[in-house]
This record gives sequence, C-alpha cells and structure tokens, in this order.
Amino acid sequence: MAWKQWLVGAAVGAAVVYAIRSASKPALLAPEQALALAKAALGGPRAIRGSWIQSAPERYEKNGLAYTVYRGGVCRDDGDDEFFINAYTRAIVDAKPLS
Repeated sequence: MAWKQWLVGAAVGAAVVYAIRSASKPALLAPEQALALAKAALGGPRAIRGSWIQSAPERYEKNGLAYTVYRGGVCRDDGDDEFFINAYTRAIVDAKPLS
C-alpha cells in the first residue's frame, strides 16, 4: 500500500511542477503588437509609409546572447530599416538600415 501512496504523491508533485513552470513562462508577444511597438519606437519625426513583420519568431544572436525575436521592417521615403524585437520582453534588440 505504501508504494501506491508514493506513486500518487509523485504524480501530484510532477503535475504541480509542470503547472508552475507553465504559468511562470512569459507570454509570447503577438506579431501585430510587436509591429506596433516597433513603429512607435522607430517612427520619430520621419514618416513611415509602410511596414512588415514575419509572423513566426526566430532565433537571433547579438553580442554573444541569443534572443527569440520577430524580424520586421519599416519603409520611409529616405530609406528602409530592418528591426529585431524581442518576442517576450518587447525590447528592440537591433535596428539597421536595409541596403
């Protein structure tokens, strides 16, 4: 009988650990929200005439750190920029002009 109680206790413990880990992970940002945040941050005084974002997050490395990011871009009359926005923290990891 003791082994059955131990087995039930182990199963309940595993379920609790799984639930806590699932709840503690930050939610993935929606691509549309990421695009709106990037446009607000990169807009400034120059008017944005177009924008795009990839709907699937990808891995991006910068300065030896790996990030889960959305890749996107903004189009302006004076040039286009590509940006990488962290899919979890909403921070812009990198932005650079497209050639």
